[in-house]
Amino acid sequence: MSVEGIWDLSVATPIGMIKAVVELHEDGAGLAGFAHGTGEQVPLTGVRLTGDLLTWKQAVTKPLRLNLVFVVTVDGDTLNGTSRAGRLPASKVSGARRLAGPGAGR
Repeated sequence: MSVEGIWDLSVATPIGMIKAVVELHEDGAGLAGFAHGTGEQVPLTGVRLTGDLLTWKQAVTKPLRLNLVFVVTVDGDTLNGTSRAGRLPASKVSGARRLAGPGAGR
């Protein structure tokens, strides 16, 4: 299964819905990528795909300074799971991969 591509995410946080974009690619040593949304772009670390379980970490500074851990299940071009920041309650994450083709990613 490939998870490479651009993913549009919705994260239901205690302060409201946050939209983000995650871009994943193979870099020769495994999966790598970055996330952008809320006015910043951050690298993903520890990106792992085990079966249909995709995990990664990212540090954000907006709207709050947080170290996030994502655990999602990939089903084709959709994903669902959680994001957690330390002891804070987990936030529900859902997303869809942008489909390739004319006008994709524009």
